[in-house]
Amino acid sequence: MRVHIGGDHAAYDVLGELVTFLEDEGHEVTNHGPHTFDPEDDYPVAVLRTAEAVAADPESLGVVLGGSGNGEQMAANKVKGIRAALCYNTELATLAREHNNAQVISIGGRMNTVEEAKAMVAAFLATPFSGAPRHQRRIDMVSAYEHDGTLPPQP
Repeated sequence: MRVHIGGDHAAYDVLGELVTFLEDEGHEVTNHGPHTFDPEDDYPVAVLRTAEAVAADPESLGVVLGGSGNGEQMAANKVKGIRAALCYNTELATLAREHNNAQVISIGGRMNTVEEAKAMVAAFLATPFSGAPRHQRRIDMVSAYEHDGTLPPQP
């Protein structure tokens, strides 16, 4: 699978470990950075490029990393068509794909160990969207709002 990955200084070491892990698992990885450690770097630089790359390649998935993963998830979700999920365990990573058809997982490098991050990414990449009508209906509602501001009808 094609995987786009990016983050910031707070998860620099985790990012490097994940790139190696993903390549060893046979994935085609594009690392959007950072490529050198800079304690003053800004997560939007790599995260927005990661999310843009995923949006442009619907057959790919993405991984974004930062200290908490919060800002990275927020930034990725600003890219049109992207559904990014902040995850802190494998159950959430699985549900993000299965129920929400998330294309990007956001992980806090200061919140999780490298091994936990590897497990979450592996679960995320291995889990397909369920395609259940109720889940697709909800995704369609959010997509319609993103597209033209259409609010879903109230019951």
